[in-house]
Amino acid sequence: MAVDTSTRKSAAPAPAPGKTARRRSSVALKLFMAVTGLLLVAFLYVHMIGNLKIFFGAETFDHYAHWLRTIGTPLLPEAWYLYIQRAVLTVAVVGHIVAATILARRARLARPVKYAHRPKVQGSYAARTMRWGGVIVLLFVIYHILDLTTLTLNPHGVSGEVYRNVAEDFAPGRWYVTLFYTLSIVAVGFHLRHGLWSAVRTFGLQSPRGELYARATALVLSLVLVVGYLSVPFAVLVGLVD
Repeated sequence: MAVDTSTRKSAAPAPAPGKTARRRSSVALKLFMAVTGLLLVAFLYVHMIGNLKIFFGAETFDHYAHWLRTIGTPLLPEAWYLYIQRAVLTVAVVGHIVAATILARRARLARPVKYAHRPKVQGSYAARTMRWGGVIVLLFVIYHILDLTTLTLNPHGVSGEVYRNVAEDFAPGRWYVTLFYTLSIVAVGFHLRHGLWSAVRTFGLQSPRGELYARATALVLSLVLVVGYLSVPFAVLVGLVD
């Protein structure tokens, strides 16, 4: 009788149910981060376009600010659109932060062993500073709300006089506000650059050419956003807007 002496590869052990559930949960969290991130990016661009109306003068800019309060009327009471928008953005920001925190914690737990010598991790500056960039952006959002939404910290602080509130806020004597604004927007740019690229990867575009296009697109979009936002405070600083 012939004896089968061929070797067979043993079947790979099935992953534990707990690990499978956690893997699926992590994928869901990454998708959630990508969706909420894209929602926030869309808002940032729309908000930037609105900010640029300041270059058309006080009347145009104040009229635009008033128009925002009337969106949805008479179906919605005045300013309700803004409250709904703020609620959605708050949920998106909080959810984005919570998802990022959970994923970061899981990544640390997956690598519990600390090595005496770690090789240099190859990655962009934006990727290595996402965590601190996120903290800076969060602090900036809080300050921005207190400054130009509730007007608590604004030196002019008159409701309805949006153009004057912005002009007084970035006056040359308040250079430290402009500096903080600049650092925050640059942090947003770095965060956006890496976030857009990560979102594209999350949605499945991971080919070398696709990643190259994604990186280039993320860089261009980030630069446009940074230049668009910083044009306003620097225009006030040099006297183009007063």
